[in-house]
Amino acid sequence: MSLRRANHRLAANALTYVLLVAAILIWAFPVLWVVLTSIKPRTDIFTNPPTFFFLPTLEHYVAALNTRGIVASIQNSLIVTVASTGLAILVAVPAAYAFARLRFRFKVPLSFYTLFMQMAPPIGLLIPYFFALNRIRLLDTYLSLIVIYLTFTLPFSIWIMITYFQDVPRELEEAAAVDGASRFAAFASIVVPQVRGGIAVTAIFAFINAWNEFLYAVVLTGPDTQTATVAIFSFLGASESRWGPFTATATMIMAPVVVVALVAQKQIVHGLSLGGVKG
Repeated sequence: MSLRRANHRLAANALTYVLLVAAILIWAFPVLWVVLTSIKPRTDIFTNPPTFFFLPTLEHYVAALNTRGIVASIQNSLIVTVASTGLAILVAVPAAYAFARLRFRFKVPLSFYTLFMQMAPPIGLLIPYFFALNRIRLLDTYLSLIVIYLTFTLPFSIWIMITYFQDVPRELEEAAAVDGASRFAAFASIVVPQVRGGIAVTAIFAFINAWNEFLYAVVLTGPDTQTATVAIFSFLGASESRWGPFTATATMIMAPVVVVALVAQKQIVHGLSLGGVKG
């Protein structure tokens, strides 16, 4: 009986691993295809069946970087994404703490408004944003794009951080208060270090959301502030599509997200594990 149970457990574990590997391959295949295409010689991109053994080349990256507007668009994306992510975390951390710990007037309406801004469809807000920014002459500016990005990164960040603050034992703050610490001192020295993993996770997700955003960027930006997600489509045309530079630019767009995730992976794992174990 125990042998049969062990066999069933082994089969279940094997099936689980097979499904996980299949899911990873399904997710990773398009990414690997883009990366491989970006280093393929031009003549090998369109071969049928596809070639998997070839002499790698960086000609597409050179062509992409020499294309007018690509480098500037990547810089624009970095400026807007880093600024919106930093401001979102700067506001979301104390705001989430207030929602999780404090009692104040209009708490329920404000929390509902925050949730509404997270759930509101971007396409429904795009036209009002466009007319408002056009009226105050802020179209095609960094400020306008950063503010618009805050409308979806900030609510998202607040709601994530609320869950982390709720998992911090209140006894820690009570002990700090007994020792004479003010609420702000307890928040800064006791609570924030407890949720640093959650802050890292929130920052990563906010960074990814802003970095990958396309809808607002394609309408609200122009030659001065065009982001990489918009500029990349300059390689695609009705008569000719330059798939080599296109995939090279796509790889460069994906690179910052991968680098940030790798650098902060320890904090991400720690942050995602918060809430699973209390104590």
